[in-house]
Amino acid sequence: QHGYPFKLNPVLDPLDQIECRDALLNADGSEAVWPRVSVVIGNPPFVGDKKMRAELGDAYVEALRTTYQGRLPGGSDLVCYWFEKARRQIEECGLGAAGLVATQSIRSGFNVRVLDRIATTSSIFAAWSDQAWVNDGAAVRVSLICFGHWELGIELDGREVKRIAPDLSCWEPESLNNFATSPLTESANSGVAFRGVTRNGDFDIRGEDARAFLKSPNPNGKSNAEVVRPLVNGMDITDRRTDRWVVDFGCDLSVSEAMLFEGPFSHVDRLVRPERESNRREVYRKLWWRFAEPRPALRRAVHGLHRYVVTPMVAKHRVFTFFPSESIPEQRLIAIARSDDTIFGLLTSRLHSSWSLRWGGVHGDGVDGGRPVYNVAACFETFPFPAGLTPADTAHQRTEAVAPGPGGPHPNPLPEGEGTVQIPADLEAAVRVHAIAIGRAAKRLNDLRERWLNPPEWTRRQPEVVPLGMDVSPYPDRILPRDGFDKQLAQRTLTKLYNERPAWLAQAHETLDSAVAAAYGWADYSVQMPDEEILRRLLALNRERAKH
Repeated sequence: QHGYPFKLNPVLDPLDQIECRDALLNADGSEAVWPRVSVVIGNPPFVGDKKMRAELGDAYVEALRTTYQGRLPGGSDLVCYWFEKARRQIEECGLGAAGLVATQSIRSGFNVRVLDRIATTSSIFAAWSDQAWVNDGAAVRVSLICFGHWELGIELDGREVKRIAPDLSCWEPESLNNFATSPLTESANSGVAFRGVTRNGDFDIRGEDARAFLKSPNPNGKSNAEVVRPLVNGMDITDRRTDRWVVDFGCDLSVSEAMLFEGPFSHVDRLVRPERESNRREVYRKLWWRFAEPRPALRRAVHGLHRYVVTPMVAKHRVFTFFPSESIPEQRLIAIARSDDTIFGLLTSRLHSSWSLRWGGVHGDGVDGGRPVYNVAACFETFPFPAGLTPADTAHQRTEAVAPGPGGPHPNPLPEGEGTVQIPADLEAAVRVHAIAIGRAAKRLNDLRERWLNPPEWTRRQPEVVPLGMDVSPYPDRILPRDGFDKQLAQRTLTKLYNERPAWLAQAHETLDSAVAAAYGWADYSVQMPDEEILRRLLALNRERAKH
């Protein structure tokens, strides 16, 4: 074609020259060698990071990540390896250009880093950021990306631009894209946020069955409360809290120890064991009475706390809330091992929400463009918390109680001690002032939300079961509808509240946001500050800390 910068062979090689072999790894686990060509065009397989082991096997995934270590983050989706392979071919092996199909997730989170490298070593010269794609009847949305050496015009979504940013937006000198696209991990944030447990089997039990277990004796003389726990999922946060429980034998209990919890073990033996004994992963088969991924680090991190912060991985609105430490979060939740109102306020603020929306990616392709994703590595571990209030500064997890601010505590009856504001203990005086302001604003916001969700005029508190052998229940009261208010209460959800965003909610968030901005020293902050300016400042802080 006239003007094309590459020398192309006008005749395709015969089909019998096509090789059917792994394009990423050799049989010995080393990186595969591609033949010398001018252009590569392809539609690599779409397998998400969390599904790679199930689809490809542990050995292959470990070999792949080891071979590409230092070039791709460990949490990258499979499609990213084709992009990185083509990028190196362009940089070192004479490949002219590549055009590849990817899911939209390549524009965010860990995945975007491969496009960051591509934009640094060559250029993205054509892209369709959001394109409908139908494959075997399944309709999804993808990104189409062309990169390499190019001497003609650059086009994004069919229009000419000067440059395409790694997140497949139009690069502007004064925009966020003037920075390297993806933020760097902050070491101060590690070991605090965790994905919830993966059960892999029917460990779930109904509320009435859980209460029956909790009232039953065991031959070991121990309470079933040690292995029967409330289960928390995303619907408990965005919708109404459910009465779901789970049999949880933890990380270390042997099968002979587990069977002494007679009723719970019988449930798992009957419903979980047959399914797990046919599982492809040896460890899942051998330890069939335990969760597939019981998250020991999460358990250690929340041990000793009376509550922790949770947020759904995927949700229309980025909302955080507290759950009691007796609850076990399932795999589609992110748990943050902190109990104070200050960190709850930092996470709930517009500053952190904007950050998570920018770097977290999108799941699904609904009419509204899918749901935002909250990712531990991309959203939490990169977030630059205010100086003195980083997770490392509060790693001791101790708190101190201060009086609530204007508006007072939650008007519903609360357990003793919960009417105060909890802030991290042992802070420097100047930092403590900001921690109190953030904690008070966050407590006020949470109290208002809880009263809207569960109006005392419509609800009653039912004390939870007291397990056999205990004097008091370790579980919070259940909140049930008063007679005649079932339908009204069913409509009170966080999703509906944030869809409507009444004036009182907006005002409470603005108060919180101002307190958080003050902790960063942003004297010029106002509600009119654009999200891009917020992100620019946070990203600059992230980069500055990385230098030290």
